Amino acid sequence: MAARPAAVGFVLATLALDALGIGIVVPLVPELVRRLAGTDQSGAAPAVGLLVMAFAAAQLVASPILGGLSDRYGRRPVMLLSIAGVAANYLLLAWAPSLIWLYVGRILSGVTSANVSTASAYIADISTPEERGRRFGLIGAAFGFGFIIGPALGGVLGDIYVRLPFLVAAGLACINALYGVFVLPESLPRDRRSPFTFKGSNPVAAIRMLWADRMTRQYAIAWSCTWFAIGSQQTIFVLSTSLRFGWGGTENGAALAVVGVISAVMQGFVARRAFAAFGERRAAIGSCLFSAAAYLIFALAPSGAWFFVALFVQGFGTLANPALRSMLSAQAGPERQGVTMGALTAVEGLTAIVSPLIASALFQHFSGPLAWIDFPGAPFLAAACAFVLASAAAGGRLWPMARPEHAATAHHPMR
Repeated sequence: MAARPAAVGFVLATLALDALGIGIVVPLVPELVRRLAGTDQSGAAPAVGLLVMAFAAAQLVASPILGGLSDRYGRRPVMLLSIAGVAANYLLLAWAPSLIWLYVGRILSGVTSANVSTASAYIADISTPEERGRRFGLIGAAFGFGFIIGPALGGVLGDIYVRLPFLVAAGLACINALYGVFVLPESLPRDRRSPFTFKGSNPVAAIRMLWADRMTRQYAIAWSCTWFAIGSQQTIFVLSTSLRFGWGGTENGAALAVVGVISAVMQGFVARRAFAAFGERRAAIGSCLFSAAAYLIFALAPSGAWFFVALFVQGFGTLANPALRSMLSAQAGPERQGVTMGALTAVEGLTAIVSPLIASALFQHFSGPLAWIDFPGAPFLAAACAFVLASAAAGGRLWPMARPEHAATAHHPMR
């Protein structure tokens, strides 16, 4: 179907508001936990960790279910209900009287934020093969924009009242839901819808579906490797810079802002040209190798200045996710877009549980007075290795015989 500009804008606005909401509230959750638990920062750490895991686990379970429901009933109702759920979650967080309600709110947040799978399926529905990679790049740009604005806005509002950012995020979600009622048409015709079963839409079944086809399997491995590395960076970036270079909030904030700006620019403006010039497969391979180089610099950087060099090198690595998402979308076919995108989000949820545990363990064992070897960059080195594996998988190198000619050419731009 032809894409209405307002509909595309609504989908991108939804994802930007998702990221903005996360950016607004996540920095304030530890303080809210501390106040509700009546403890200090150290005592609040276990509860904060459980909140992160609860969010990731809920997203892991809900993503393929929402994607499957959108394959059966259409994208529009699932997206609008999900956005309404996002608003309800923020209101619950704003008025949570105890830690139990805070956990309920984060679980609800994990469920409703899984709308990225439906949004991605919507983009796939309305895009030609030539447009798909560019528009998936715009998804990354929308997230990058939200993450740039969110923390700054959350900090300003949180200084006024610690629960105010939650109320503002709820208001933005409500406005977006009302806007969607008027501008969002259905993108999935009835004759392209497929039956829904919980048996076929649970995380295990969804991930198994990714594993069934040899090329899809390799793209899924590449996807999981990239998110493993990203999760490692998110977990130990601040810990590493603080220990190695004495960075405080200003330096770390500037570095994270650079990440958001570069991601938005690369995925919003460079992705289209890169995919047209090199094809999505080659762009994914090269992007993963740039990321591997960046993470190697993170691991070995002798000074903080080298970290900023690595951030710019990493910018070229941000093209991997939209390229891989488009390649997997092309493999899935029109009837399975929702559950396929849900499976990808489920993989992200799984890595969000596993990756922080591995990264933090590596950081603990290779830094501090009890370290086996004094090498606090070890988690970044592991992430660099993951990106090398991702590059091989994106190029179909893990199972070379699994590269029939039609898989490389039938869907363009995977040449």
